[in-house]
Amino acid sequence: MKKILVAEDDKYLANAYRVKLTKAGYEVKIVGDGQEALSALKDFVADIILLDLVMPVKDGFTTLEELKGNEKWRSIPVIIASNLGQKEDLEKSLKLGANDFIIKSDMTLNDLISKVNSILGG
Repeated sequence: MKKILVAEDDKYLANAYRVKLTKAGYEVKIVGDGQEALSALKDFVADIILLDLVMPVKDGFTTLEELKGNEKWRSIPVIIASNLGQKEDLEKSLKLGANDFIIKSDMTLNDLISKVNSILGG
């Protein structure tokens, strides 16, 4: 079973992701900020990471930089899921190594599953 690490501080949205992704056949771990995401990766070997940009403690940009700067985690695909829809945010995310960028307010959970499946080849 493929594993997804979700870093999302909105508990309602995180739970919706968990329900939908679990129904789609994924094992899901939810964390509330970037620091928790990096800590979780020590024990939870994720196949893909769904990363919010605006979070407490450590934001998504900083977390993404640390992920891609770490030999062990560099190859894990990252989908940015954010309400920051500015072109600069999208370009910065992709430059830092994100595989894809979705604007939360513009996507459905089915869109999310499609993106995850396409990146993981499922």
